[in-house]
Amino acid sequence: MTEPQIQQRDALPYLAIRREVTNGVPAVVDRAFPQLFAWLGEHGIEPAGPPFIRYLEVDRDGEPLEIEVAAPVANGAPEGDGQVRAGTLPAGRYVTALHTGPYRHDDVPDLGDAQAALRTWTEQQGITTGRPSERGLSLAACVEHYKVGPPMEQDWTKWETELAYLVVED
Repeated sequence: MTEPQIQQRDALPYLAIRREVTNGVPAVVDRAFPQLFAWLGEHGIEPAGPPFIRYLEVDRDGEPLEIEVAAPVANGAPEGDGQVRAGTLPAGRYVTALHTGPYRHDDVPDLGDAQAALRTWTEQQGITTGRPSERGLSLAACVEHYKVGPPMEQDWTKWETELAYLVVED
């Protein structure tokens, strides 16, 4: 993982499918991303950047409870319908880092390790990225942008996932 840094970012419009996580993130993602991209194709919408997952809420142990699988879109894209809906990542200061490598692996650092390292770094810096909720923590904008990964690259040593967490200002 690269050294974390703080970046100012503009608002980013997107279309997404929101889901509760009951059987793990992969189970949600493996179904929702194909549904999202099928909907985009049916409506003639090209993503305006790499797809991402937005974590909306985690439990007290940091396990995801609710997420959105999303694709950035140009301003003026349709609002969605039914299960696909529009959203916007807010403008602001984001803590960012780039993970290169697998999403899950037993022997080498994976995306979960990168997430944990970034959370530890933010805590050490006194940076807040969410607010307490009834079930755990509601996250302002906690995002994984999948810059390089399947299906465009089969070699997981080349996969790049950018972590970007909005800094919650007091």
